[in-house]
Amino acid sequence: MKLLHIDSSILGDNSASRQLSRQVVDAWKLAEPSAVVTYRDLASDAISHFSSLTLVAGGTAAELRDAAQRHEAELSASTMEEFLAADAIVIAAPMYNFSVPTQLKAWIDRITVAGKTFRYTEAGPEGLAGGKKVVIVSTSGGLHAGMPTGVAHEDYLKVLFGFLGITDIEFVRAHGLGYGEDVRAKAMSAAQAHISEELFATA
Repeated sequence: MKLLHIDSSILGDNSASRQLSRQVVDAWKLAEPSAVVTYRDLASDAISHFSSLTLVAGGTAAELRDAAQRHEAELSASTMEEFLAADAIVIAAPMYNFSVPTQLKAWIDRITVAGKTFRYTEAGPEGLAGGKKVVIVSTSGGLHAGMPTGVAHEDYLKVLFGFLGITDIEFVRAHGLGYGEDVRAKAMSAAQAHISEELFATA
């Protein structure tokens, strides 16, 4: 099994989402020792944002690309290849200003490509990346799950991956992390318990 691990927090070792995503991956490897993990840190090795250069690079023959275009094309290709090859994906998705980090959005824009991960048909859009499992580590300073303030965070990710054909999506939540040490500790303990006791209960 191929497992893709994505981190996006800018907080380094102080990041709750990084801590929990690492625990998810460790638990997954215990459940499936043969799992091969590919890791991408979107904060320390940021993917450039989707731009006109990206489009031009994709539409230019390989032998005619300049250095900047080659970089863009190779970045798009390697990011897509990792995503398509993965059987499962663990994504650390902290909430920044009611949405996902811009670094994570840049990655999403590289994997959401017509003809590769979705297509439009006479019957409507069709996802082409089904059959994968996605575990999203959702962290936030406040309490937003199921509320209007969470629409551009968890709801957005569910819609996005559903659009790509992925319906096996599970969340590991640690919310209210900014509400004081007691609330933070309880939220982290509950998330860790979910990982160890429930996430791989059927593995």
